Amino acid sequence: MKRNCKLNSLWMVLLLAVLLAPRPAVAMETDDCLSCHSDVDEVGEDLFIDADKFLSTEHAEMGCETCHESVTDDHPDDGEPVTSADCLDCHEELGNEYLATEHAENATCSDCHNPHQAHGIAEVTGPEMNQQCAQCHDSIEVMDSHAKWLPQASLHISKLPCITCHTSAESYEIVLNVTQKQKKSKGLKGYRFSSHADLKQYSGDKNIQSLIDLNGDNFISLAELRTFNRNPAYKNLHLSGTMVPSEVSHNFGTLDNRYDCTFCHAAGPGSMQTSFLAFPTKNGTYQRMAVEEGAMLDTLYGTPNFYMTGSTRSSALNIIGLIIICGGFIMPIGHGTLRFLTRKNRQH
Repeated sequence: MKRNCKLNSLWMVLLLAVLLAPRPAVAMETDDCLSCHSDVDEVGEDLFIDADKFLSTEHAEMGCETCHESVTDDHPDDGEPVTSADCLDCHEELGNEYLATEHAENATCSDCHNPHQAHGIAEVTGPEMNQQCAQCHDSIEVMDSHAKWLPQASLHISKLPCITCHTSAESYEIVLNVTQKQKKSKGLKGYRFSSHADLKQYSGDKNIQSLIDLNGDNFISLAELRTFNRNPAYKNLHLSGTMVPSEVSHNFGTLDNRYDCTFCHAAGPGSMQTSFLAFPTKNGTYQRMAVEEGAMLDTLYGTPNFYMTGSTRSSALNIIGLIIICGGFIMPIGHGTLRFLTRKNRQH
C-alpha cells in the first residue's frame, strides 16, 4: 500500500509539473495575422496588408512567422516588439549586387519593394514595372535627359521598362500585353493596359486566356495570334509588346553598350525569338503564356502593333520591297534599251 501511495504521489507531482511548466511560445498562422491586419480600421494604414495581393506572393507561401519570428499566439497583448527579418537573409546575392551601386546610398530594399506585395519579374508586367523608379525619378526630368541623345525618347520610355537599359541583364525576351482603346468620352487618347475585369467582358463565362489560346493548350501559336488580331469583335483590343530582361538584376546604372542602337535594333537578335503573352489576373499580377517562335517577325498578322526597327522582318514586306527595287531597275534599263533599238530613227 505504501509503495502504491508513493507512486501515485510521484505521478501527481509530475502531472502538476507538466501543467504548471511555462509553455513555449507558438507563432500565429498566416490566417490569424490577416484576420486583423487585412482590416485597415483594426490596425491602421501603416500596418494594413492587402490580403488578396499578399496571398499571391511567394512570401505568403513561406508564412508570416518566417520573417516575424517573435510573434506569438498572445500577440499583441504580450507587449513584445515585432521583429522583422533582413532581406539579405534570403536575397544575399541580389542584396550584395545592389549594395555596390549608388542607389544603395539613397534607398533601402523596402523603399522600392513592399514585402507584402513582392512578386517575380514574370508576374509584374506592364506599367507597374516602373513604379519603383518613378518614386524618386521625376518623369519630366527623365524625359528631358534622355531626349538629349535618344531619338524618339518618349516612345522608348513608354515602351521599355527602366531595367531593360539600366541593369546588366544578359538575356531578354518580348512580352505582349493586351491593351484596350480609350473611350473618347473620357477625353483620353491611345490605349491602356487591360485589366482582368476588362477582358472578362469579352470572354464571358470562359477564362480570359481563351480569347487567344483557342484550343486551351496553354501555348499560343501563330495561327491563334492571327485569328485574334483579325477578329472584328476585338477591334478595340490590341497587343502591345516590350522587351524585358529574362532575369532580375540589381546592379542599376548606365551601361555604355546601351548607347549603341544595335543593342536592340539589330537583325535577328535572340530576344526576338522568345516571347510571351501576359494575361492579367484578379489580384493585379500577370500570368505569362509562351508564344510560338517567330511571332515577333510576323508584323502584318501576328503582332501588327509591335515593330522594332531593324530587327523585325516580314516575308510579305520583303517581297513587296523586292518588287519595288526590281521595278526601279526595269524603268531605266527598259528606257535605255528602247532608245538603243530605235537609235537609227533619230539619226536625222
